[in-house]
Amino acid sequence: MKPIPVAWHLGPLVFHTYGLGLALTFYFAYRYLRRRLAEHGLPYEWLGRTAAYVVVAALVGARLMHVIANAGYYVTQPVQVLEVWNGGLSSFGGLALGVPTGFLMARHKCQQVRSLVLADLVAPVLLASWALGRLLGPQLMYAGGGHPTHQWFGMYYAGQVGRRLPVPLFQAALTAAVLLIVWQVERYAQRRDLGPGLVISVAAGFWGLDRFVEEHLWLAYPGHPGAVAVQVVGLVLFAGGFAIAAAVLFRGSRHLSPASPGPTGPAPADDASASPGPSSGATVKAETQTVPG
Repeated sequence: MKPIPVAWHLGPLVFHTYGLGLALTFYFAYRYLRRRLAEHGLPYEWLGRTAAYVVVAALVGARLMHVIANAGYYVTQPVQVLEVWNGGLSSFGGLALGVPTGFLMARHKCQQVRSLVLADLVAPVLLASWALGRLLGPQLMYAGGGHPTHQWFGMYYAGQVGRRLPVPLFQAALTAAVLLIVWQVERYAQRRDLGPGLVISVAAGFWGLDRFVEEHLWLAYPGHPGAVAVQVVGLVLFAGGFAIAAAVLFRGSRHLSPASPGPTGPAPADDASASPGPSSGATVKAETQTVPG
């Protein structure tokens, strides 16, 4: 079984499947977020230009983080720093630069959209795009497989010897499962009127755990600094995300609990059994004095 082609030629032009897959993934993310904004009655005209800035920032951040994590290799091969079409993008690096860029642009161009509301809208978009990107990106790139394996589901990848764990397929499946959970959480939050914050926190928690599992079981090599960093950040996202989710749920439960009556609340005005106060007593006395003998 031959490896999946990583490039194809059209005359003098060379098209890399990895780059084409990323372009399709970014376009999908733009269309999906635009649709979610429209469904929630929010403006989306600002999104087009913002998406362009986010794409550039995400690519720069992803490549920069990957180069830093593999500095030992790129010191001896500096020309390859710019060869993005061969793969080598860090998901955490892309998020670290792309997400803040998007929120800063949104705050400048669409101030009526609260940041936390936007975060809840963006969370399913990021998960869906990540799952699709695994299929159209690393699955089709040079050396995109995981550890060597002799299992029947092993696949051949360009630049790697023997069968490899199809980690991009595993990643897409796990992230799709997280996306299904997050969709359900979003519906629950809307029914309970919990306010913003629950969707993004649950998404961050599950995705952080997802990334830890992927790196620890299928990708990491002992002692590699980049692999260790991914696992640590994944665990931080997992713990922080679910801590925030618990706080949002606690806040929502207090908001929805019925108010307890006060110990000395005023009696209703139409309560016939209530004892008359001074004002009512004065009224009765005045009425008695006006009755003719």
